[in-house]
Amino acid sequence: MSIPDVADLTLEEKASLTSGVSFWHTKPVERVGVPAVMVTDGPHGLRKQREGGDHLGIGDSVPATCFPPAVGLGSSWDVDLVRRVGEALGTETSIENVAVLLGPGINIKRSPLCGRNFEYLSEDPIVSGVLGAAIVQGIQSKGVGTSLKHFAANNQENDRMRSSSDVDPRPLREIYLRGFQRVVEDAQPWTVMCSYNRINGVYASEDPWLLTRVLRDEWGFEGLVVSDWGAVNERVPGLAAGMDLEMPSSNGVTDAQIVAAVQDGSLDESVVDVAAGRVLDLVRKATAGAGAVAGPLDVDAHHALAREAAGRSIVLLKNDGAVLPLAKDAKIAVIGEFAEKPRYQGAGSSMINPTRVDTALDEIRSLATGDVAYAQGFSNALEVSDDEASALRDEAVGAASVADVAVLFLGLPARLESEGYDRDDIDLPPAQLALVDAVRAANQNTVVVLSNGGVVALPFAEHVPAILETWLLGQAGGGGTADVLFGEVNPSAKLTETIPVRLEDTPAFLDFPGEFSHTRYGEGLFVGYRWYDARRLEVVFPFGHGLSYTTFSYTDAAAQVDADGDVEVTVAVTNTGDRAGREVVQVYTSLAGSSVQCAPRELKAFASVALEPGESQVVTLTVRRQDLAYWDIRADRWVVEGGEYTIDVAASSRDIRSSAAVAVEGDVLTLPLSRTSSMGEVLSHPVAGPVVQAAIAQMMGGLGDSAASIMPEGVDMSKMMESFPIGRIGMMGALAGDGAAAGPEMIDGLLAMANAGGAPQQ
Repeated sequence: MSIPDVADLTLEEKASLTSGVSFWHTKPVERVGVPAVMVTDGPHGLRKQREGGDHLGIGDSVPATCFPPAVGLGSSWDVDLVRRVGEALGTETSIENVAVLLGPGINIKRSPLCGRNFEYLSEDPIVSGVLGAAIVQGIQSKGVGTSLKHFAANNQENDRMRSSSDVDPRPLREIYLRGFQRVVEDAQPWTVMCSYNRINGVYASEDPWLLTRVLRDEWGFEGLVVSDWGAVNERVPGLAAGMDLEMPSSNGVTDAQIVAAVQDGSLDESVVDVAAGRVLDLVRKATAGAGAVAGPLDVDAHHALAREAAGRSIVLLKNDGAVLPLAKDAKIAVIGEFAEKPRYQGAGSSMINPTRVDTALDEIRSLATGDVAYAQGFSNALEVSDDEASALRDEAVGAASVADVAVLFLGLPARLESEGYDRDDIDLPPAQLALVDAVRAANQNTVVVLSNGGVVALPFAEHVPAILETWLLGQAGGGGTADVLFGEVNPSAKLTETIPVRLEDTPAFLDFPGEFSHTRYGEGLFVGYRWYDARRLEVVFPFGHGLSYTTFSYTDAAAQVDADGDVEVTVAVTNTGDRAGREVVQVYTSLAGSSVQCAPRELKAFASVALEPGESQVVTLTVRRQDLAYWDIRADRWVVEGGEYTIDVAASSRDIRSSAAVAVEGDVLTLPLSRTSSMGEVLSHPVAGPVVQAAIAQMMGGLGDSAASIMPEGVDMSKMMESFPIGRIGMMGALAGDGAAAGPEMIDGLLAMANAGGAPQQ
């Protein structure tokens, strides 16, 4: 099918392409043969709704594989696994003749209270960007598109349709935009979805700085910007800003506004041409990719992949005394409603109608050869009487007391985590905490298995020997959990977010969710582990932490700068245990004495390495030069600071196994000088510095004994002068009795000479 060019369309037809025809379809232009194409929700499964279905329900969605949501899959830290899941998502999208799967979501987990954290990958932009790119590449390899979301600084659900994320330039660039930049530059998603919120007072849907200057001019984005559903504030300014496609349908209202704006001269028709052209490009890609994958869907194969991904997403937080893996012939008490009624995905637009659902209880029984008893332990119902709660707890204690091991399934009820609102706290329900104490008292061999979409406090962490963080694992999570419990799968996942001791310790505690539709990002750069490390705060489990049923050793790391300016880091990793396993090798960097504020260390690269017992492998990781850069607010650009960087190779952000040093050449940054430039800035300038140094010496000599009379012994005059504006140096000349020595004309001449790059006059 040949798709016409913009020039073949009337103004009205071009305007019509910039909004949807329905909830899930773009508008056709039948006169010239432009078809409608379908987009639909993801991101961890296909949520294709049948005609007439409720867009927020799942009852009318076609069955699809529900893979682990991002909170789980991200914990794998495995680019290959994530890409394979993306390929499966692309396959199902193609089979159902859907053009674009709306995902992945890569927003930063600024606060554990965000109700939508289960859809996001990490508190770190490198993890989010690298894994986000892998998902996009996997999906788009099947001839369908993705929609990278939610762009940008969309880190809470409270007041999400209008709240302003008030964030300074450095954290905005280095934390909240960096992951998006990585995905755009590495994977070129077909679309980017702008978010509901405002950024520093400007709606994302009508922000030319965000949607054109940054996204297109700086990052080279080639695709289409689509609004989140209902995110358009004012359509004409949004179109001019670079927001191409409004979804869902406006019933033609905003199309007419665009036409009227062109006709009255307030909007140039070329703007409409650009947006309509991008929609046509999307339609071309969709029609070219249509039918790339033939059905029917291999349901069993995709369920098997979902089970593999689930097992690889489970974090072994603790395993004192090697309680895990369980012996298959052990007498096991399985306790907790989640074992029988799993919580495997979050609520809201990402809810998938799964092809089937495994329960942990059934899968444990299928693998066990010994007796497996079950007790509900607690109820997730809204109303539970004290007597009912007590009876459930007593039944659980009875089962635990006669078992070799108690496996206790705890977690957050679905109603506590959802798109559309945030959590009030990070606590497990009181009935579950009481159950932990009671079961632990009855059986010291208690394994806690957690089901939750966001971080929860773990007041019992020191008192139970083993904890599995299973997050939300998708439809095969029950099988994946059983595989890890019995050692069929050796756990290899690691935390992509810190588990704090208290909510009060978290970085955004005093600034979440904000007030009067403004949220101040007062923690700045110090999000997640950066905050806890900088403040030396105790945590329950650190970012990057995760245990295995085997052990790993690291040799001394080495680092060198390659021809492209990237840092190549090598380290040999050995499996020192008796079973095959995977280790996630992490590389963090720091620069002592940096001229800008920065965290003690920052993640810059990682790799998942599979090793047989006794096997060693030399792992090479690349730290991209651009990832060493900070955003210089004076120059409004990225700058790599020169110096000797420390390269930490680690098993977590607080488990450094080996370190190396490497000298990195910095970027040349010469800022124009002005009268408000400090003496320190002027003295460091290659042209102006020597001249000013001589002038200061002359002034100080002129002051003579008067300098000693006003400066106590030991005072460092040079430090005092560092922040002194050069334009006010004349007062020092006046004190010396030589006002002409540093008069305005001399200063202005010096500044002009320095800014022109000239040599000082002799």
